[in-house]
Amino acid sequence: MSKVQNYFNSVKSELSKVIFPIKEQIRTAYISVFIVVTVIALFLALIDGIMSISLSSIIN
Repeated sequence: MSKVQNYFNSVKSELSKVIFPIKEQIRTAYISVFIVVTVIALFLALIDGIMSISLSSIIN
């Protein structure tokens, strides 16, 4: 039983060291990720369109 109690005391001690982000940090990180993913997706769509047009002009 003391091992279980020791485990939970260790968990409680480690959780007290954790710094959880505040709402503003979460919002900022979310917006940053959304913008980066959107820019990369648009870039890949542009490259895909250019390659598609190029290949179709070469084939035809």
